Amino acid sequence: MLIILKRKSAILSIAAFIVFASIIVIAAIVPHQSFICTAGEEEGQQEKYIKWVDFSIPYAAMEKAMNLDIKSYGSDHHYYWIEILSYLAAKYYGHYSKYKAKDMDALVQKLKDGQTITSLTTGMKLYSYYYEAYTSVLGGYLGEYEIEVPKKDNPSEKELVKKYGLKVFSPIAKGYSFGHYDDFGDSRSYGYKRVHLGHDLVTGVGTPVVAVETGYVEALGWNQYGGWRIGIRSFDGKRYYYYAHLRKDHPYQKDLAVGDLVKAGDVIGYVGMTGYSTKENVNNIKTPHLHFGIQLIFNEVQKDGTNQIWVDCYNIVKLLQKSRSAVVKNSETKEFTRAYDITLPELD
Repeated sequence: MLIILKRKSAILSIAAFIVFASIIVIAAIVPHQSFICTAGEEEGQQEKYIKWVDFSIPYAAMEKAMNLDIKSYGSDHHYYWIEILSYLAAKYYGHYSKYKAKDMDALVQKLKDGQTITSLTTGMKLYSYYYEAYTSVLGGYLGEYEIEVPKKDNPSEKELVKKYGLKVFSPIAKGYSFGHYDDFGDSRSYGYKRVHLGHDLVTGVGTPVVAVETGYVEALGWNQYGGWRIGIRSFDGKRYYYYAHLRKDHPYQKDLAVGDLVKAGDVIGYVGMTGYSTKENVNNIKTPHLHFGIQLIFNEVQKDGTNQIWVDCYNIVKLLQKSRSAVVKNSETKEFTRAYDITLPELD
């Protein structure tokens, strides 16, 4: 009987892997309409939403588009990075392996000459899909904000400075190094065979973990696979950030609770080795690291359903290294907190 159960488990694992692999292959060759799902048909509704996103924009393209957006902000020609990236995705039919910097330069020149993104994308069937998909990933990343900085004449004091740019932060606090590589899709075997739907940042136990984006704590507690973990939903509801394998005994910032508002750059927890155990507060991970994941949600049925969308965030993490939240340690409580506060328009 045991042998039969093991064979059934193996067959199910293989089947699950084949389904995942098939989706990836199909995503590369089937028009985007195949990845639009219709909900509520049983009630006569026709709510359509995206059910698959292959986020494969290279770091060089994201960085270049972001810098164009930031440098042109407030000018007569403001180049919106998501529009630029979506245009190129439509041009390449989603195959960003074809990316060339000169293609972005050519687009910017057309915009500078007076053409609009609307006129340039007329007839581009894929543009609207990529614009919605990429906005769901990057929509909360650039904008106006105010942040504390040391005063020039008295560095021991702080002052608020208005800025436009990245208003999100690396998940690892400033001053703490980490190692990582593009491990999205790698195999995992604990519990059952599956693929890795996140990104591992290898660093020391106790390293402060910060909130990437402002949002609300949606999940907090023990998970058999992720150990002590935190889930935070962005303001627009499109992004769910997952931070896992947090520290044994002291995984979270003191008093953090479900429903709390956290600001981008706030310390929310500490790196550890917990997880891979049905028993709580157990270190069963061999190498201390932060498992960081980004789930996209176009419809609430996707949040905990079978058609979840997790994106490869390796290049996103590389981009976020341009924005690191400095932290300070309280010698009495041993808790870390952010060194410089941030004020965001969406919090008004």
